[in-house]
Amino acid sequence: MKEIKVLGTGCANCKSTIALIEQAAQAKGLAVSLEKVEDIKDIMSYGVMSTPAVVIDGKVVHAGGIPARDKIDQWLSQ
Repeated sequence: MKEIKVLGTGCANCKSTIALIEQAAQAKGLAVSLEKVEDIKDIMSYGVMSTPAVVIDGKVVHAGGIPARDKIDQWLSQ
């Protein structure tokens, strides 16, 4: 099971990113652990300067904007 964190302060883009990841995982029949990180100190600990950002299994894979669905599918397939 992949551990996925979406870093962001709760903006519409952050919510859209979470929804896209949930939809992609569901479409693939994958169980994922999806966590929303809103604390600014926690976000900064990843070295992220723009949100939303996506962290998968401890590694930042995306920052600054809503990721494309095909990118999300790639992350979930790895």
